Amino acid sequence: MITKAIIPVAGWGTRRLPITKIIEKSMLPVGNRPLVDYSVQELIKAGVKDIYFVISNVEPCQVREFYKDNLALNQYLIERGKEDKLEKAKTIPDDVKVHYVSQDPSAKYGTAVPIALAVEEFKIDEPVLVFMGDDFIWNPNGESASEALIKASNGKHSAILGVEIPKEDVEKYGVLSAKDGNLVGVVEKPTPEEAPSNLINVSKYILTPDLLQKIVKYVDEHDFGPKDQEYMVTDPIDEYIKNGGIMKIATTKGEFLDGGSVEGWLHANNVVCGNETK
Repeated sequence: MITKAIIPVAGWGTRRLPITKIIEKSMLPVGNRPLVDYSVQELIKAGVKDIYFVISNVEPCQVREFYKDNLALNQYLIERGKEDKLEKAKTIPDDVKVHYVSQDPSAKYGTAVPIALAVEEFKIDEPVLVFMGDDFIWNPNGESASEALIKASNGKHSAILGVEIPKEDVEKYGVLSAKDGNLVGVVEKPTPEEAPSNLINVSKYILTPDLLQKIVKYVDEHDFGPKDQEYMVTDPIDEYIKNGGIMKIATTKGEFLDGGSVEGWLHANNVVCGNETK
């Protein structure tokens, strides 16, 4: 059983300025909850007991504030006879632990960096789920992304989630190349004619300890300048596969909802709020 998850939520969210000047991107509201909480609650439902947030070194941290008890609010609710709302104000069950490590946004940048940071800080040496903090899979009446990854991994292998989209839209994404249910590689932003499939990478993974160490090594041993290239987690994953490592492909019937753009965030609100009002 996989009981640990890493969720990167650091960064300035520059695509969403000016609102991200005051609200962290992962905390932008979708319906009545922040973006990141859809992934958090899904992971908890799948059995995760330790959540490792990689946050910016900027205070106050809104993610940290959201996932701790607000004692003043609790006291207010009790005094006003609104104890029935205490459950809604509690965002994390008592048996789930939340951990934080800060990432300097002016230092190394890219999807591999927060993963390596969390692994080194907390000495993670077991399979771990990795979900980015500004998007989620919406499938309230079916199998979650976490459940699909756990099933594909089968307790043995790393796994990556693929989301099916129309092939004419693949040019904006990393596209999965597969053979016999295993990942062969990720082709970045191919034309529809060049795309090996219509399954896109949405940065949701199960990473085994051997692959985690390759990610740490990749970040530690490379020194890309701030304008050179990002430390992409797909680079050590490609190397891992070329050297005989196995990464299974999981798929989901759910919809990928992304808060990184205004259009994506509005669509996410329409989907979630439309579903919840039915």
